[in-house]
Amino acid sequence: MEFVNRDPELRELDAAAKRGGLLVVFGRRRVGKTRLLRQWLQTCDGLYSQAIEAQRDLQIQQVFADLQPQLETKLVPKTWPELLEILTLQKRRWVLCLDEFPYLTAVDASLPSRLQKWLDHSLPRGCLLIVAGSSTRMMNDLFLHRAAPLYGRARKLLHVQPMDYPAFCEACDLRPDASDSFEKFACVGGIPKYWEFIETGQDAVALAEALYFDYAPYMEQEPQRLLRDEGVSGLNAVAVLEAVGRGAERPSEIAGRLGTAQTNLSRLLQQLLDASVLTRELPFGESVRSTKKTRYRIQDPTMRFWFRVYSPHQSRWRTYAAMEKHKLIHDHAATVFEDVCRARFPGAQRYWESDIELDLVAPDPDDRRRLLVAEVKWRRLTVAERKNVLRQLESKWSRCSLQARHPNFRLDVLDAHVLGG
Repeated sequence: MEFVNRDPELRELDAAAKRGGLLVVFGRRRVGKTRLLRQWLQTCDGLYSQAIEAQRDLQIQQVFADLQPQLETKLVPKTWPELLEILTLQKRRWVLCLDEFPYLTAVDASLPSRLQKWLDHSLPRGCLLIVAGSSTRMMNDLFLHRAAPLYGRARKLLHVQPMDYPAFCEACDLRPDASDSFEKFACVGGIPKYWEFIETGQDAVALAEALYFDYAPYMEQEPQRLLRDEGVSGLNAVAVLEAVGRGAERPSEIAGRLGTAQTNLSRLLQQLLDASVLTRELPFGESVRSTKKTRYRIQDPTMRFWFRVYSPHQSRWRTYAAMEKHKLIHDHAATVFEDVCRARFPGAQRYWESDIELDLVAPDPDDRRRLLVAEVKWRRLTVAERKNVLRQLESKWSRCSLQARHPNFRLDVLDAHVLGG
C-alpha cells in the first residue's frame, strides 16, 4: 500500500534530525510506526535495527549485524557499552533507530541506565538516536516515570496515533461520502495494516468476513497479541473487554458480569486505560473527583468490533442472512461515527443523567460562550426526520439539569451527511 499522510509526524522527525539527541516514538502495534520510520530514514541515510525477542547476546549480535554495513569499524561488540562506543567513534553524523526497544530492556534491565550514561556523556553532537516501541505502558514506564533512568532524557515523545477517516479513504481510494466506506473504516479503524485486506468492489460484510470470520482469520488472536504487547495478561483482562463489548459500561456492571467485587477491578481497569485499550468517559462538565458516573468504552474500533460483534456472534455468523450481518456492522459503525463526530469538536463529551442521554456536548466552535448540544444519527436523515430528531433533542434538553448552568446553547443534529463535509 502506498505511503500516505503522516505529514505532521514527518515534520517532527525532520526537526529532531536537525537538533539531535534522543527521540522516543511509540504507538500501538500495527499503527504504522515502522513504516513511517523506515520511510523517513531513507531520506537521511539513517541506520535501522528492529530488536528481537531473544537472549541478550543474540540481541546485540542482531543489532550490530543490522548496522554494520553502514558503520566504520572492524570491532565486533560483545556488550551494549561496546556497541555504544562504536557509535561514539563514528566520523560522520548519523541517525539511528532502535525499533521495539522494550524487547531489549525486558531482557537486560541495566540497559536504560547504560544508555542514560551514554546519552549524558558520549552521544556525538548532532547525532539522533530514535527508540521506538509498541507497548504504550512500557514506553511510559521507561521515559515518563520520574524514577526511570531515562526520564527527561528525550527531547520529545512522538505518539503515532491511528490515522483518521479521510486518510483511510485516500489510501484505499474510497469515496468519503459513501456510507459503505465508513462501515469499512469501522471494521479496520485507523490501523494501516488492516487496510491491506480491502479489495475493489468489496462491501463491508465481505471485509468483516475476510478479517474476522473466515477460516483462521487474521484478527482471531489480535486482542491477545495487543494485550501481551502491553503487558496486560490473563483471562481477567479479556473478560473485562468481553463485558464492556457486550454493553457493560459502568464499573458495577462490569464487576457484576464477572461475578467479583468492583474494588477487585480497579488495578486492571487502570492498566487497560494506561494501555489505551479502554477509554474512561465522564458526563460533560464533570471530573473524576466530582462524580462517580464513570463509564468505560473500548477505544479502538477494531478491538470494539472484536468484542461487540465477532466474539458474541462467531459461532452463529454463517447462519445469518446478509441483512442480519449488515445490521450488526451498521450498529457497530454507529458507535464509531459518534466518536468521529465528537472528535470534530474540541472538548466534546457525552452527557447522561437518570433517563437522559446526550450524544455530544461541547463548547460551540462558532461562539465559545455558547454550548453545542447535538444528537448523532448514523444514517442520512430526510428533512422531516431531521426535524423530528431535533424536537426529541429539544425535549431531552428541556428536562436536563445541564440546561440551568448553560442558558446559552445551540441544538443540532449530526447525521451521515457530515462525511461529505
